[in-house]
Amino acid sequence: MKITSLTLTPKSMPLPVKATHLECGFPSPADDYTELDLDLNEYLINRPAATYFAWATGDSLIGEGVHDGDLLIVDRAAQRIQGSVVVVSLDGQLACKILDIKNRCFRSSNPAYPPIPVPEDMDVVIEGVVTHVIHRLIP
Repeated sequence: MKITSLTLTPKSMPLPVKATHLECGFPSPADDYTELDLDLNEYLINRPAATYFAWATGDSLIGEGVHDGDLLIVDRAAQRIQGSVVVVSLDGQLACKILDIKNRCFRSSNPAYPPIPVPEDMDVVIEGVVTHVIHRLIP
C-alpha cells in the first residue's frame, strides 16, 4: 500500500458528544442529552509535534481495516512493536505495511501480496506508526 504524505496543523474544534452510546445491533431510545464537547485532535493525537496525516492508496492492508483513500494518522514517536502498522521508507519508496520483526520483513494483510523481506543492504527507515484510520462511509 502506497501512501501520500500530507502534513496538517491541527486546530482545536470541540464538537458535542452524545451521552448515550449508539447501538449497532438493536436500536435503543435516542437521548438528546449532550455530555461534553470532544476535540478530535485531542482524542486522536497524543503527540501533535510528532504526528502527520497521509492518504492510503491500494488494498494491501484491507484486513487491518485500511482501505484505498483512507486518511491515516501517523505518529513518528510511537513505539514500533511486532505487528504495528507502520509507514516505512524502503530504498526511498514510502509504503504502509505491518512490521514483522521476528521474520525481518514487512507484511500485508491481503493474501494477494507477499511479504517484503528486508536484506541487510536495504535502506529502511520507519517513518512512524499508524495510530488511527479515518474511513469515509459515504463517497
